[in-house]
Amino acid sequence: MKIDNIELGEYPLFLAPMEDITDPSFRMICKMNGADFMYTEFVSSDGLIRDGQKSVKKLDIYDFERPIGIQLYGHLIDSMVEAALIAEQANPELIDINFGCPVKKIANRGAGAGMLRNIPLMIEMTEAIVRAVKLPVTVKTRLGWDDESKFIVDIAERLQDTGIKALTIHGRTRAQLYKGAADWTLIGAVKNNQRMKIPIIGNGDIDGPEKAKEMFDRYGVDGIMIGRATVGRPWIFRDIRYYLTTGEILPEPSVNEKADLALKHLDKSLEYKEGKRAILEMRRHLSNYFKGLPHFKETRLKLLTTLEVDEIKTTIEEIREKWGDFRTEDKSPVYKITE
Repeated sequence: MKIDNIELGEYPLFLAPMEDITDPSFRMICKMNGADFMYTEFVSSDGLIRDGQKSVKKLDIYDFERPIGIQLYGHLIDSMVEAALIAEQANPELIDINFGCPVKKIANRGAGAGMLRNIPLMIEMTEAIVRAVKLPVTVKTRLGWDDESKFIVDIAERLQDTGIKALTIHGRTRAQLYKGAADWTLIGAVKNNQRMKIPIIGNGDIDGPEKAKEMFDRYGVDGIMIGRATVGRPWIFRDIRYYLTTGEILPEPSVNEKADLALKHLDKSLEYKEGKRAILEMRRHLSNYFKGLPHFKETRLKLLTTLEVDEIKTTIEEIREKWGDFRTEDKSPVYKITE
């Protein structure tokens, strides 16, 4: 699969952009485990053009994580074009436009999935960004706003006509948020539409190797994007790649292996962020790294409440000492996203 001139090989695996999750430390861990393409956390166009510290910081990218895309969201064409030009200066491999985020404060302003209520504006904005930047432009969106407006087959054709180089589709409507099962049939309909020439990347409910292979085989998508199932479980990329290559399921990493990964992740998080923020944002990962251990509630609570780095590291070493080579049966922690 290629996005413009970016060669990604066969059956590429993408890390979905997730706010306060896909920071450089987590991207490094996912890259170590076999992610083929990653994105920054999504960046507010308004924050970027106003030189907002948090938005500008999200443009920090590193050679070890390439190829990488910067994802932008906003509801005004001029602001999005200006933000795309700023993001281009950070030298990512591509610019991605978010037309899929369902969070109320974003969608109700007309940004993210809110753009699915104004398809002409979506198309006009995409055309303007494609014209403005020299980098490839891609889009991520959903099936539609609700069950009565699942027009993704037509929307995909119109987006392709703007000049975008790939399209990622999450198999839910905005109204669904993250509830219910993702519907891949319409993703498949887009991919198998003879008019479509650009790569189609499927997203939604990929939680393990067998599900990933099923989606590749059944719907013929060019790539798969994984989001919530990576949180505290970055080795999912390794597991999927091994299964796609050999047809065999890898055993769950041992507690020793998970402890090594958790400590490396924590150290990198502290390297890229101020201490307290790094720890607060690591909690969602740490609570899932060791999910499935018996009688883990008290230890988990400690990981979720302490703000002391040394105490976190000591707790992880205690987990290692107690469980060592033990492998949990629980292979599918999924981070819950709420509004």
